[in-house]
Amino acid sequence: MQIGKPGEPVTHMSQAYPDRVEVRGRDLAGDLMGRVTFTEYFHLLLTGREPTDEERYFLDLLLVAIAEHGMMPTNVAARMTLAADPASLQSAVAAGILGAGPVVLGSSEECARLLAGLQRQVVAGLEPKFAAVNYVREFPHDRARMPGFGHPVHKPVDPRAERILKLADERSVSGPHVLLARHLHDAVARKLRKPLTMNVAMPIAAVALDLGFSPGTVKAIPILARTAGLLAHLAEERENPLGFLLAAGAEESVTYEPPAE
Repeated sequence: MQIGKPGEPVTHMSQAYPDRVEVRGRDLAGDLMGRVTFTEYFHLLLTGREPTDEERYFLDLLLVAIAEHGMMPTNVAARMTLAADPASLQSAVAAGILGAGPVVLGSSEECARLLAGLQRQVVAGLEPKFAAVNYVREFPHDRARMPGFGHPVHKPVDPRAERILKLADERSVSGPHVLLARHLHDAVARKLRKPLTMNVAMPIAAVALDLGFSPGTVKAIPILARTAGLLAHLAEERENPLGFLLAAGAEESVTYEPPAE
C-alpha cells in the first residue's frame, strides 16, 4: 500500500552509465573532477547550478563557521559510540548527526523560515523594521527561545556571527534577510530591555537566503559542516580514546536516588 501522494518518477541528480557518471547534466570524470572544489560541487548538488565566486566564498565561510565547536553533545555521543563499537565509524557519525538538532547544532532552518516569512510581509508592503518588531512583540519569550538568539557560552556577542555579518557587509552580499536579522536583534534587545546574543544560526540563514538558497536547503550547510567535525573527533578518538572516560564522567556526575517507599 502506498502512503502519500508520489512525485513524478524523475530525478535531476545523477545517473551512472557503463562508461561515465553524469551529475546534474555534467560529466563527473570528464568535467567536474579536477576542476571544481568540494564546496562548488556541494553547491551544484544542492542547487543544480555551479556557484558564483561570491556564493562559493560565503558557502566556504559558513561551513567553516559551524563545523567545530568543542566537546559538544553531538561529538560526545559519536565518541562514546565509537568506543563501544570501534569498527563502526559510520554508526558513530550517525549517532552524532542524529543528535544535531536546533538546540545543539543551531536553528538555521528555523531562522531561515522565520526570515523568509518576514520578507514576504516586506514584499507585501510592510517596513522591515516593523515586520521584525511585530514578530518579537508577539513571540512568547516566557515559554520559548527565539530562533537565532541566545547562547550559553558566547556573550555578549557570538564572534562567528559577527564575522559573517562583517564580511557580508564588506563584500556587498548583505541583502533584505540580513537587514531583517539586524532588525530582529534590535527588537529583541528593546523587548527584553537587555542585549541578547545573536548566535551563528541567524547570520548563516540570513546570508544563505540572500545568496539564493531556499529555506528548506539551509540546514544542509550545518549538517555537512558538522559531519566534517565529527569525522575529525572520531579520528582523534581512535588515536586517543576518550569515549569511556566521557561515559564515566557522565555516570559520576549523576546521583542515583532510589524511589521512595
